[in-house]
Amino acid sequence: MIRIVIAEDQRMLLGALASLLDLEEDMKVVGRAGNGEDAIKLVHELKPDVCIMDIEMPAKTGLDAAEELKGLGCKVIILTTFARSGYFDRALKAGVSGYLLKDSPIEELAHSIRSVMAGRRIYASELVDEAYGGEENPLTEREKEVLGLVADGKNTKEIASELFITTGTVRNYISVILDKLNVSNRIEAITRFKEKGWFK
Repeated sequence: MIRIVIAEDQRMLLGALASLLDLEEDMKVVGRAGNGEDAIKLVHELKPDVCIMDIEMPAKTGLDAAEELKGLGCKVIILTTFARSGYFDRALKAGVSGYLLKDSPIEELAHSIRSVMAGRRIYASELVDEAYGGEENPLTEREKEVLGLVADGKNTKEIASELFITTGTVRNYISVILDKLNVSNRIEAITRFKEKGWFK
């Protein structure tokens, strides 16, 4: 019997997935979590064979949770609506066994779980295509650092004092970041960066 934990913050989808997988003769859903933090706890407690994880969840994202579960012997399958190459790259680095999109039929998910248990890795073809033809992150490490602080809600003065640079230098960095990301303000820059899955 393949023992499964599902982590998904949309409760209706969580219930539906659990019910459908329980109908499979060789599978049993042993735990359900509404966020990444609870998923990690359940994996430690229940020692399932597979953890199916959404990405964008409260408390801890599915990718954060997958990174923490690496090497624990529980196979992680990411199930998400986001076909973003940045997310996919991070999932690969976290050693996930599968990365599927939510519009896949349930039979495909069940088949993927069995394949993963047999030692194979299953990735949605759209992602593989995009990952190898996808965009590179154009920002330098320092620019990423500045944008990360902007995303944390820090203003120019706070960023300057945290990075030991002048406010003028921070403004220069921000204008270069906006230019490189082809956006007109900080909010758009953060959104674009998130959409590409470049925030680590």
